[in-house]
Amino acid sequence: MFKKTSILLIPMLMFGCALSAQNPNKNYQPNKVKMDQLLNSINSMYVDTVDFDPLVDKAVVEMLKELDPHTAYIAKKDVAAMNEPLQGSFDGIGVTFQLIKDTINVMEVIIDGPAEKVGILAGDKIVRVDDTVACGDKITNDWVRKHLRGKKGSKVKVGIIRGRNPEIQDFTITRGAIPMYSINVSFMVDETTGYIKLERFAATSTQELVKALTTLKEKGMKDLIFDLRGNGGGYLNTAFEICDQFISGERMIVYTDNFRKNGEKFYSGRKGLFEDGKLIVLVDENSASASEITSGCIQDWDRGLVIGRRTFGKGLVQKPLTLTDGSQVRLTISHYYTPTGRCIQKPYEDGLDAYFRDIQQRANHGELYTADSIKFPDSLKYKTPRGRVVYGGGGIMPDIFVPLDTTRYSTLYNEIVRKGIFGSYTADYLETNREALKKQYPTFEDFEQNFVITDVQYAQFMDFARQEGVKDSASFTFSNYAEAFLKSKKAELDSMFTSPNVNLQRIDTMFQGYVQKYYGEAMRLRNATHSSEFIKDYLRFEIARGLYGYGEAYRIFLETDDTFQKAVEVMGNKKIFKQFKVDNK
Repeated sequence: MFKKTSILLIPMLMFGCALSAQNPNKNYQPNKVKMDQLLNSINSMYVDTVDFDPLVDKAVVEMLKELDPHTAYIAKKDVAAMNEPLQGSFDGIGVTFQLIKDTINVMEVIIDGPAEKVGILAGDKIVRVDDTVACGDKITNDWVRKHLRGKKGSKVKVGIIRGRNPEIQDFTITRGAIPMYSINVSFMVDETTGYIKLERFAATSTQELVKALTTLKEKGMKDLIFDLRGNGGGYLNTAFEICDQFISGERMIVYTDNFRKNGEKFYSGRKGLFEDGKLIVLVDENSASASEITSGCIQDWDRGLVIGRRTFGKGLVQKPLTLTDGSQVRLTISHYYTPTGRCIQKPYEDGLDAYFRDIQQRANHGELYTADSIKFPDSLKYKTPRGRVVYGGGGIMPDIFVPLDTTRYSTLYNEIVRKGIFGSYTADYLETNREALKKQYPTFEDFEQNFVITDVQYAQFMDFARQEGVKDSASFTFSNYAEAFLKSKKAELDSMFTSPNVNLQRIDTMFQGYVQKYYGEAMRLRNATHSSEFIKDYLRFEIARGLYGYGEAYRIFLETDDTFQKAVEVMGNKKIFKQFKVDNK
């Protein structure tokens, strides 16, 4: 039977005491005495008074850095915020917001949430909270969260400006439990193929998946594209439960182990909602931990195809230790292994900096752009029950590789996002055009099929961006490159200047060539000429989000998403599933 366990992110009191009684590390006790002696000496002998809280916090942080990249300390003040996304809810009023020109703009209103029940609408501007003016330089994201969130049942009065009416409308909202959904996007791609995107493995994710699967099956779903791209993981319990929706019979989902040999094995057992039908899992370099357990399990049991790029490579299990002051340590207690015995954890012997630069190193080596650059030694090869070759060591290698699309990368686009131009423009645009757009495009399907960003509107948007400080030229700090030129050419320049006949023209030519090279690269990355289509897509998304919500609007990105489009193509080709010997009853 399926075995449920509290192996990750469940508060654990006195964990350290329990381990010390059976700890085989021989030098543990003398070092414990050493630490106590040092703290006692500082307390009784140090020249000045000492605030031990920051002192010990810093010591703990530095000590944990010597263990592994994922053992981490969380200060008491940060524990609630860190756990919130995985718990599935928080207490508040039920809106998503964006600060635009020092004003709180309501981007979405959560259905059935407290704000919706009193009549708050997307596009409203919150200009007053209780008796405090809520606009200006002092307003930050943290300020908004602090003033709008609060204990369930408590009340907050907000002053709203709606549309072009300058009169402030007051609403009193009773705060409630606000769900933080881990599945915000699910829809039918065609008559028989469903799509579900899981953002994280939270406490409520299994129930959300069951609901999404049930709804899609009622609409005729026979096959599924399950998107785990960018999903950094979460509760392992949830990963077990989600795998059990796809894996039939009593089969191992994952097992854990450590040098104490007290790991556990976890099996499927319950009847899942999607044990039959073609299944494709999408992953990328930011899919980690529970995402790798899920994709690895589905791959190992020949249940589905994995499409995308090699995953992050996190195969360590953390268990939280709640300390006496309410702070928390997420302590690594085991490695996990996929059913074929693959360890997914990538090496971390070279230190934290090298570990977290790994994705950049993959890009430098070309791995994100071509599968041919990825080499696995024979020692990392494993075989599934049907004889398919899979690989361990540093992530899940997909069955079908899809390169990162670099043609649309643009520092121009990045600057527009960073400066919040999309949100600012869309807020102004919808303030004038919301009702007309809703009338012309009553459903998202109408909008998706018929609404386009014209060249005229794009030009207006870019004019707006320039007015907000976006420049036409590439970012290029001349002095930085001049300094870099002098450093990189120091030996050659020193040699030239020691000559009695200094060739200044040659130096000038060298310098011009150097600057032109890097300015040309900056202009290439600016990609101002070819980035317009991506900017138009994002603008369509922002307008659609303001009209229909994030879940519907996200589909706009998928229209030009290479990995998603590849999955749709593969889903229609039974020969590929047979080629990989995948179970698609």
